[in-house]
Amino acid sequence: MTVREAAAKKTHACKSALASRLLFFLLSCLLLLPLDCPAQGLSPAAMLGPATSTWPTYNGDYSGRRLSTLDQINASNVSDLNLVWVFESRTQGIKSTPLEVNGVLYFTVPDYVWAVDARTGRMIWRYHRPSEGDHIGQRGVAMYGDWLYTTTPDAHLVCLNAKDGSVRWIIQLADPQLGYFSTMAPLVVRNHVIAGVSGDVTDIPGFLDSIDPVTGKLQWRWYTEPKPGAPGSETWPRNSDAIRHGGGMTWMSGTYDPKLNLIFWGTGNPNPVLTGAPRPGDNLYTCSIVALNPDTGKLVWYFQPSPHDVHDWDAVETPVLFDAPFHGRMQHLLAQASRNGFFFVLDRADGRHLVTAPFIDENWASGIDARGRPVAKSEAAPRPDGALVEPSSDGSTNWRAPSFDPETGLLYVNADRSFSVFYLTATGKAEGWAGTDLGLWSDSAIRAIDYRTGKIVWDHEIGNDEGGAGILTSAGHLLFTGDTSGNLLALDPASGKTLWHANLGQSIESSPETFELDGRQYLVVSAGDLMFAFALPENLIKKQANLRSQLR
Repeated sequence: MTVREAAAKKTHACKSALASRLLFFLLSCLLLLPLDCPAQGLSPAAMLGPATSTWPTYNGDYSGRRLSTLDQINASNVSDLNLVWVFESRTQGIKSTPLEVNGVLYFTVPDYVWAVDARTGRMIWRYHRPSEGDHIGQRGVAMYGDWLYTTTPDAHLVCLNAKDGSVRWIIQLADPQLGYFSTMAPLVVRNHVIAGVSGDVTDIPGFLDSIDPVTGKLQWRWYTEPKPGAPGSETWPRNSDAIRHGGGMTWMSGTYDPKLNLIFWGTGNPNPVLTGAPRPGDNLYTCSIVALNPDTGKLVWYFQPSPHDVHDWDAVETPVLFDAPFHGRMQHLLAQASRNGFFFVLDRADGRHLVTAPFIDENWASGIDARGRPVAKSEAAPRPDGALVEPSSDGSTNWRAPSFDPETGLLYVNADRSFSVFYLTATGKAEGWAGTDLGLWSDSAIRAIDYRTGKIVWDHEIGNDEGGAGILTSAGHLLFTGDTSGNLLALDPASGKTLWHANLGQSIESSPETFELDGRQYLVVSAGDLMFAFALPENLIKKQANLRSQLR
């Protein structure tokens, strides 16, 4: 039975067999009825522990591991999952990961924010703010007490009341007329709302802002290019304005270590794109992982996965934080599977390099330097007659969320294998895009990487195209993700074997999440403009609870 058939059975407004789109239309009419269901505030303590009854940040907690300690849904009963409800946004595809706080889901697409009852899928309120700018996607909201924060396609930060979606304040992060926009879910760290900017076309500098959650006032701004004369500026040409127009956008949400009091963020590619001639040097701090003090915005350390990038390989993928044994002792680790096709493990206290290994069969690097950075081959740079390179400019992974399971010691990533011919189309003092790449072939897989060595432990094919979903792992010995054909998958995290699947009928671009309400664990994921919630049958939950009680 398909998910759409299951949804039809659960739609009280239509009991006869109708076309699937008519069913979803009728269902959405019910979902758009507002409810008198006031939201409650987010406790700061919920931000510090593992996600259980809440999903309080974009990644579920500060670590970026996308790991749930819930196990009601597990490898022995995942095949019994039922569809509980479906919500239709009737907008573009949902790429955001919802926050779940006190039984309410908060999520976004560009120009919209919703609050939906997590138990029923019924809408509580909807916020709509039309805007100009790039509507490529929106990743979600952040929460501070009773207030929500979201970025917009015209590079604004909006603060809403979680109870009713009313506006508290709106501030401009950057000028959209210069080419700035924003897609990220902000990150709340104590009394800081951390938000960044995106940009694709013009040569503008990237930055990260800390905003006061109450007043909307700027607390600090950190630019991804250093000021002339500051440390790192020597990696740009002297007596040139290249450093002031160097790119390095902060596209995605970062992570945070409360004990070290450091936020970790990935930065984007330098400009002009696909040419390095106007900007010789490593071009810090573009294509880098940086550690900043959240109270001051001061740089503590950096590591650069792609020095002097000429392939548009942003290093904005999630910096995943975990403590684990390494070389015989417990260490504070940071791991990233980066867009350039390499996997990195660092000591997150000081940025010291520990592991560098390719996780696809790349062809652009000749080796690894003493600092753990890949060394680019000169013949892999874009040129007028074209250079065949793996991966393409979309990279070997992109914004879809990875996950780390400490039980297996594996980091899981949506890995794209792709070839492109990179062409240089502009010479001299180029601006913006100085080249293009022609995609030739691609396919995708979920790959499991041993954090200690960088070796691939297993590989699960998900389609002959780039795409698929983000990843969630759980204490129920499950890995949830999606393939390029619209299938929601439950895999064995130790082997990659498929344990269960359901076809959602549309492309899955979001990342699954899970939470527990009233003793029932829910699994939520979006496909196209639809959001789906799954759970075990209530009689099975009661039977499972009774059995556990007897075992005690």
